Amino acid sequence: MPPRKPASVNIKDVARHAGVSLGSASRVVNNVANVGEETRAKVLAAIEALGYRPNHAAQSLRSRSTRTIGCLVTDVANPLYAQLFRALEERFLAEGYLLLLANGLNDPDREIALLNLFRLRGMDGVVIAPGNERHAGVLKAVAALEMPAVVLDRDLASRHDKVQFDHAAGMKAAVAYLAGLGHRRIALVQSQSSNRPMRRRAEGLRAACRSHGLAFDDRWLVQLPSSTSSAYDAVAALLAAPDRPTALLVQGTSILVETLNAVSAAGLSMPRDLSLMSIGDPDFAVHHAPPLTALRVDLHAVADRTAERLLARLGGETAEAVSLRVPSELIERGSCGPAP
Repeated sequence: MPPRKPASVNIKDVARHAGVSLGSASRVVNNVANVGEETRAKVLAAIEALGYRPNHAAQSLRSRSTRTIGCLVTDVANPLYAQLFRALEERFLAEGYLLLLANGLNDPDREIALLNLFRLRGMDGVVIAPGNERHAGVLKAVAALEMPAVVLDRDLASRHDKVQFDHAAGMKAAVAYLAGLGHRRIALVQSQSSNRPMRRRAEGLRAACRSHGLAFDDRWLVQLPSSTSSAYDAVAALLAAPDRPTALLVQGTSILVETLNAVSAAGLSMPRDLSLMSIGDPDFAVHHAPPLTALRVDLHAVADRTAERLLARLGGETAEAVSLRVPSELIERGSCGPAP
């Protein structure tokens, strides 16, 4: 006998075909953990045999859950956000949630619209890293969120849990490493923003240089309009100065690619003439010649902590908001060496 048409099959049919209770069949369909493997196998076999397709819209109305998580980042063209989204997606999919990505593009009006859309669409929860952490309209839209939220690496004035990168400690480790190689002039090349990552890196670099007795010239803080801006001209000018830096700390976006091009055009060789460390560890870093030393945050650890906090809130936790900090790891490769 051919299987019944999917449109005529419901969850009761699946339970009957599998020989299990309606509750057990429903738990399997909704990917709930407390189901025995034998029962799960029977229900999955019945779903396959009957061609059953759950009506997620109806499920959402009954349970008031959409099994979706909204994720707002500034721009997934940034390799950091692309890698982080992939890690978050894997973590939430394992829990039965679909992660929906939205790019704010550092536009406050767009970020406000997206945050409001998350709210109106009834997302179960959201993960947010807006590009405008101090904008009154963005803060108002965040405050209006009715679902649980986790803020990623932003000093956002909100009631929500936060997962932060420890940028100051990363800069301290980077400067200690470079100073130990004899470098006295260390520059930072990154995008210009008042957001937490750029602000904390600049502050951390200045503090670390002071602690090692190193002077820091404001010319050695190169800040580009955005993470996708060309850094070529600014870095070329930096390297042409008679007292040029002997080491560069560079944001690992397209800014890093442009910086490497400028270093090559200047006829400088790494690490003989110049040391370079990437902030972030883009995929090409290990294959570059020489491989690039990197200051890396474990993005899977970030995803785990983010998911743990959001899932705890979705499970009913009502404790005070917490702020978790994820450290950086210095990965030594071939692009750093003794100061010339």
